[in-house]
Amino acid sequence: MPVACLPPRGREPTLRRPWCTLGKMQFRENVPLAPLTTLKIGGPARWFAEAITESDLLKAVDFARSSSLPLFILGGGSNLLVSDAGFPGLVIHVALRGISESSDGSDRIFSVAAGEDWDHFVTHAVDRSCGGIECLAGIPGTVGGTPVQNVGAYGQEVATTIQTVRALDLASGRFVDLSRSQCGFEYRKSIFNTIARGRYIVVAVTYHLSTSSPAMLNYADIKQYFKDRPTPSLLEVAAGVREIRHGKGMLITPSDPDCRSAGSFFKNPVVPDNQLQQIQSSLAEQTVPAELKIPTYPAEPGFSKVPAAWLVERAGFSKGYILGNAAISSRHTLALINRGGASAAEIIALKSEIVAAVQQRFGIALEQEPVYVT
Repeated sequence: MPVACLPPRGREPTLRRPWCTLGKMQFRENVPLAPLTTLKIGGPARWFAEAITESDLLKAVDFARSSSLPLFILGGGSNLLVSDAGFPGLVIHVALRGISESSDGSDRIFSVAAGEDWDHFVTHAVDRSCGGIECLAGIPGTVGGTPVQNVGAYGQEVATTIQTVRALDLASGRFVDLSRSQCGFEYRKSIFNTIARGRYIVVAVTYHLSTSSPAMLNYADIKQYFKDRPTPSLLEVAAGVREIRHGKGMLITPSDPDCRSAGSFFKNPVVPDNQLQQIQSSLAEQTVPAELKIPTYPAEPGFSKVPAAWLVERAGFSKGYILGNAAISSRHTLALINRGGASAAEIIALKSEIVAAVQQRFGIALEQEPVYVT
């Protein structure tokens, strides 16, 4: 039984070896999590295991349940802030691999294991002239994380291409295939990070991609990049997006200190139109400059999306702002970075300072995008 590998409850262990095995799986103790995240911050996992098959995943879940351990599922570590104390339960690193594809008329269906690198899959798809995710190139992390937060950038979201999500349902102990509608996708949301948080472990995602649609050029940065090439290929758009992201410090490059981040730390807030009108009227009464007119983008009826970066900058924070060993990226206001040796507490302090300033200035509450692991 896996519980035999764990210390008696209520006592700290004195183990002769910091690991145990169950079948072919190895469960390691006190594994540092910081190196497994893009922020390079955080304490250790009390227990850690890597699942490379669905059977491994079931064994790991059984290990945790038999030992009354909380679970955390780790993918690429790109959207996480791990607390300085680490995680007191079992961290399962989902490392299932594989890409299969089939035809649907002129379109292509890709079934991709959760542990596949996301950008690798984007390259795989555009190499086959399949569109729908070309603007999502360069986003760090694994495929399994994409439906959880409905990953999106530069005018595209994975929700428009996802056909099904295969997941382990912890409530029933069975693997299930959830349709797009069952996933409840919204802006940066799904059932996996809202009403069903903690219930499902994603093991694979099926994407329906088009072989006939042109590359998407709806976003201003991409339009500007391709202003002299009105009809770039899918491959060219993916490469251009990576270059744009690199220019903003949003492409993982080991030698670049601005890349020790979790990407965009704040979601673009979706605000009721009547609230925006009130905020704009209040700004006008304060005789602020005309350039403080709040920029917006369409959202659902009656709401508008406001760029979080614009709010942060107008609340008094510039690129390169430093607080201890934490800072705002020198190239993108939304990225909070680890300057070297930063603690989770320092990142949280910087985040809190920014959130408070935006709330006071505009009455808009910024929402943190990375998951906080405690």
